[in-house]
Amino acid sequence: MERIRCLALDDEPLALDILANYIQKVPSLILVATCTEPMEALSLIQQGKVDLLFLDIQMPTLTGIQFLRVMNGKCKTILTTAYSEFALEGYEYDVADYLLKPISYERFLKAVQKALGQLTINEEQLSINNTESLDSFQKPDNQIVNTISQLDFIFVKTEYKIQKLNLLDILYIEGLKDYVSIYTTTERILSLQTMKKMEETLPSNRFVRVHKSYIISLEKIESIERQRITIGKSIIPVGDSFQKDFMRMIGEK
Repeated sequence: MERIRCLALDDEPLALDILANYIQKVPSLILVATCTEPMEALSLIQQGKVDLLFLDIQMPTLTGIQFLRVMNGKCKTILTTAYSEFALEGYEYDVADYLLKPISYERFLKAVQKALGQLTINEEQLSINNTESLDSFQKPDNQIVNTISQLDFIFVKTEYKIQKLNLLDILYIEGLKDYVSIYTTTERILSLQTMKKMEETLPSNRFVRVHKSYIISLEKIESIERQRITIGKSIIPVGDSFQKDFMRMIGEK
């Protein structure tokens, strides 16, 4: 089985030790190197020796965002940071996910699963995606991991700030060219990002795209009539190309 080649770049040796330990626990991954110097990491990436990079945002010689610009998309990246307000900027460079320090093993697994999916690796090659392999993973306290935890919030960039949104508060998202309009239980929020990025960020077991311009929260559906979904006072259309998958998701054929 071909394994995914990983590199971790961080100026903190302890953070690198934790990531190295996590990577070595996953059969689908292989650790190429851990680096504290950006230029050393960049050399390995430019040589084509890295598939997946774990990248710290705050480093003294070169920030993670600056590193992303220099690297120019040569490998898939998962950001690591102790400060969530800096993470969202990385999504402009098509990062797979970000991990907020201190990083739990369950959250690490979720980010890896997301990155591997984006690398379009055949699912049969990904032991992280099958139950037998998940049962073999061990937490730091040696307990068996049975599920991968889900974030209950996201961060979105608005005009003046980065805002934390609880997933339970989101009703639906409407696409508006280069912006999305996020309708919550209390307010409407405009964010400069694409529908594709929102779709990738939101957990697929709780949110579904039902139209080229709409993503909805499954939890907030009140009723479905023909190709119209009622959420609060809003009627959301179901696009023809999305109807089959949507109906299958809610258990209707």
